[in-house]
Amino acid sequence: MASHFNVSFMKLAVTVILITLICSISSQAQDYHALEGSPYAGAIGVANNPASIVNAPYPWDITLFSLEETNTTNALKFTDFGYLSRDTIRYIWVNGRLARFAAFNFNVHLLNLRLALGRNQAICFGANIRGYGSTRTGPVNYNDTVKNMNDFFNLNEGTVYNANTVSSSWVEGFISYGKTLLDNAYGRLNGGVTLKGMRGISGVYAQLNGGSVNRTITTGSVLTIYDLAAGSGRYAYSSNYDYWKNGHSIIRNLEDFLGHTKPGGAVDLGIEYLVKPQTVNVYDEGDPYYDYDWKIGVSLLDLGYNQYRYGSQSRVIGDPKTDVTDSALNEKFGRIKSLADFNDSMATIVNSFNSITGGFKVWNPARLVINVDRPLRDHFAVNANLTLNLGGSNKGMRFFTKEITLLSVTPRWEVRRLGAYLPVELTTDGKVWVGGAFKVGPLLMGIDNWSDLFTKTKMANGGIYLALVIRPGKGFSFKEERRYTCPKN
Repeated sequence: MASHFNVSFMKLAVTVILITLICSISSQAQDYHALEGSPYAGAIGVANNPASIVNAPYPWDITLFSLEETNTTNALKFTDFGYLSRDTIRYIWVNGRLARFAAFNFNVHLLNLRLALGRNQAICFGANIRGYGSTRTGPVNYNDTVKNMNDFFNLNEGTVYNANTVSSSWVEGFISYGKTLLDNAYGRLNGGVTLKGMRGISGVYAQLNGGSVNRTITTGSVLTIYDLAAGSGRYAYSSNYDYWKNGHSIIRNLEDFLGHTKPGGAVDLGIEYLVKPQTVNVYDEGDPYYDYDWKIGVSLLDLGYNQYRYGSQSRVIGDPKTDVTDSALNEKFGRIKSLADFNDSMATIVNSFNSITGGFKVWNPARLVINVDRPLRDHFAVNANLTLNLGGSNKGMRFFTKEITLLSVTPRWEVRRLGAYLPVELTTDGKVWVGGAFKVGPLLMGIDNWSDLFTKTKMANGGIYLALVIRPGKGFSFKEERRYTCPKN
């Protein structure tokens, strides 16, 4: 049954950010899985390894625009909603006792340019809008018969409530430089670095630690009553949200919103080793310089963080009042319309309730990426990409964002203007997605999970990507060097 009832204190504290993230997903990443390892990735490939921009068979390419979004959750399911069907969107909470989670990431490229400086050097620069978010709870029981806090606590007797959420979105400008470091008859080693300047446009975190309730039975009554017993937490958001006013124009609000952001920075480092084919090229067969039998890439990505000032309604709470009952929670939190209303109600149920001042940092999704690419016959190839997140948990006062995909394996058929791809992904939460993508001229379109396209119940897990890339025609390429070919008879 679809969820209808008013959400109150304990359930709100555990799941409100989860709902926000999922709603954001349905209305709008760093990995364009189809192009990972592809020599035709160009400027898009710099996000997976800055060294990749060197071994590209074009003197230049421009990504005019691209978008990727990925999301995953085990907490809820959409119904009557799919890419090919836009009926009324409904959702249902997943029944049972489980540790619930949700995560998303999105990435928008805006005018990214790769420019080769000869065969052994290249630069790339542009701007991106990126965002990551995740929510996790401890084991919580739920079924669709829950109507109020008494039902919820009754279903979860003995449970200690823990949850955390972190989200960070930012605008970045970047410049990358790649160069050939070693070149001999057997292989070529390329290296690259990317420097990023960022402005954090949205930062949010929330934590609930050690929440619990006491159970009592009223004398002469079968009614069970639950009173708050223990717990602490904090919730915060970036202060630029405080400057968005309903009475102001969109232009004024955007100026105030973006004008009250703080700077951040990050760096990417990468190397690629290409094992050269040990064959002799025949004249007029084409330029073999960019050919390889194996390509192995290793990169460290997004080593940095964004900074945010605390918003005026950010709070740290603790020591709940033990005379607050479940029915009081229903009354106090049943009609919340804003965070200020939430704070007014929260102040009445805890003994420790304080504002948070200063600032906080959210670390970018730092990760180690290992990529192996193997060309086959007749323009076929297979790519494997392993992503190992380096950030810690979000249970303390250091906040991290993370990538969703752990491993992807992508068979592809690809030439300069055409391509077909079949990425298979393993996510960090153990899901297996089978997706697909195609390239026709400047257009690349892909989907992470075919189930999103053909069903109305799978939209909570998967993603899409779209890119428009301009490359030079056949008349524009590097002149073939004589030392790479045999002379004509």
